Amino acid sequence: MKKILWITQTAVMIALLIVFQATTAPLGNQFVTGSLVNMMLFVSTMLFGLYSGLAVAVLSPFFAFMFGIGPAFPVIIPFIALGNGALVLVYHLVASKRARMPFQIAGVAAASVAKFGVLYVGIVLIVAPRILALPPAAPIYWMFSIPQLITAAIGGAVALVIVPMIRLATKKKN
Repeated sequence: MKKILWITQTAVMIALLIVFQATTAPLGNQFVTGSLVNMMLFVSTMLFGLYSGLAVAVLSPFFAFMFGIGPAFPVIIPFIALGNGALVLVYHLVASKRARMPFQIAGVAAASVAKFGVLYVGIVLIVAPRILALPPAAPIYWMFSIPQLITAAIGGAVALVIVPMIRLATKKKN
C-alpha cells in the first residue's frame, strides 16, 4: 500500500510540474518557468523523500521534451536530468534530516549551486561548444549559466515557504 501511495504522490508531482511548464513556457520567461520547476523538485523531495524527488527530477525533462515544452536540443536532456538530480540529492544530503530552518536554507543554497555547476559544466562547457558546435553568442550559453542558479534559489525559497503550509493543511485530525 505504501508503494502505491508513493507512486501516486510522485505522479502528482510530475503532473503538476508538467502543468507549470506548459502554462508558463509560452510566456518565454525562464525565470518564471525555471523557478516553478525547481520549486516542484524541492517540494517533491521535502514532502515525499529522496526517491520521489529524484524520479520527478529525472523524468521531468524527458516529459517536457515529449510534450514539446522542453529543450530544443535533445542532447541536453540527460544533462538537465543530471542537474535536477544533483539539486535533489544535495538538498537531501544537507537538509532532509534536519528540520531547523538554517539547515533548510543551507540545503537550498548548496543544491542550487550543485545544479548550476552540473548544468554549466555539462551544457555550457561541453555540449554547446563541442557537441552542438554553437557560437559563443548562442542563447544556450546564457540560459544554462547564472539563471540556473537564480531560478533554483527562488524555487527553493518558495518551497521553504509553502511546504510547511502544505504539511499543516494535510495533517489528519484525530
